[in-house]
Amino acid sequence: MEVTLNHFLFVSGLLFAIGLAGVLVRRNVIVIFMCLELMLSAANLSLVAFSRFNLTESGGPDYNAQVFLFFIITVAAAEVAVGLAIIVALYRAKQTTDVTQINSMKN
Repeated sequence: MEVTLNHFLFVSGLLFAIGLAGVLVRRNVIVIFMCLELMLSAANLSLVAFSRFNLTESGGPDYNAQVFLFFIITVAAAEVAVGLAIIVALYRAKQTTDVTQINSMKN
């Protein structure tokens, strides 16, 4: 059985749905942050799948989306650094990671 574009898109959609459900249902800031990263990874998987199955004139895969993927990963790494710093600062100020108890940035 050959793996097609539909298989990759199904897995990507499933990962995105799991991440979206985690963002909407969970109340822990760290879990929400991990679910956001899961959603970003699902989008990256879609980019790589479309890049793999979009052939150029010479018959090889089109690597433009994969180059774009590296920029997304770089931005995601910066987002993780800033996001975790904000989460640590909120935890130090509020002594909790529950989003229902964190209603403002003030002390």
